[in-house]
Amino acid sequence: MIVEKVAHLRNTVANSNVLLKAYLWKLRYFKPKVLFSLDTSRFVIKTVENSHELEKALNLRYEVFYEELLNRKAFLNIDVDKFDPVCDHLIILDKRSERVVGTYRLISSTYSNRFYSETEFLMENLKSAPGNKLELGRACVHKDYRNGITLALLWKGISEYMRRIDARYLFGCSSINTTNIVEISLIYRYLKELHLSSDDFRIYPRERHIIRHINQYLETFDRFEIKTETIEELIPPLLKSYIKAGAKVCGEPALDRKFKCADFLTVLDIELLNDSYEKRYRTANG
Repeated sequence: MIVEKVAHLRNTVANSNVLLKAYLWKLRYFKPKVLFSLDTSRFVIKTVENSHELEKALNLRYEVFYEELLNRKAFLNIDVDKFDPVCDHLIILDKRSERVVGTYRLISSTYSNRFYSETEFLMENLKSAPGNKLELGRACVHKDYRNGITLALLWKGISEYMRRIDARYLFGCSSINTTNIVEISLIYRYLKELHLSSDDFRIYPRERHIIRHINQYLETFDRFEIKTETIEELIPPLLKSYIKAGAKVCGEPALDRKFKCADFLTVLDIELLNDSYEKRYRTANG
């Protein structure tokens, strides 16, 4: 039995390495779909234009998602999957250190009909809506640069990308870094009450990502009359920034067991973007 388990583990590792090598081979020839670069006094906001820059972005993702959040190692010091070769990557470069200090993964319906969010959610209601859609994902910032300036610079880059592809909707998985069902349910209650999308954009998790009994927890909170304002402090900063911009959640969260978190599918109609928020990030200089 032990021999069989060891053999199975060896095969799993070998298969994972094969997949990783295949992704890396594709990334060697990476070319951006939309290329731009914006300068501030200290930073450059741009889309990745070659495999060298892309590797820096994937290194940062590895540091944040694997080392910080999961406290574990991967085969190589990068976070990569099948979507990385077919999308664009927004990065912030610190001119002083030449380090990538922030990144977003951008998948536009202009160039792809497959999205990461579809691995967790049934997306037909959103995909069938008119207009170009832009999926935001894999957002992360180096721990030494987590401040309002960096977030504003990322939004500045997203704004430029939206303008160039004429995007109508922004969407993506907004993560809550917990698998505690009570905490997840509290956050869902807050978002459902104050920031739920219209029925036209109702999205449901795929079967394997459903969080069981979440609505029973909501009913319990109602019986105990838990106040919505007491929950707001549980909302992560990135999700708060989406809400301030005018984003809505599309329904129940999905459980992401790999990254030990819950994901809310959020969507932002660019035509309803909060004016004051738009002005703030368009003028960000850093």
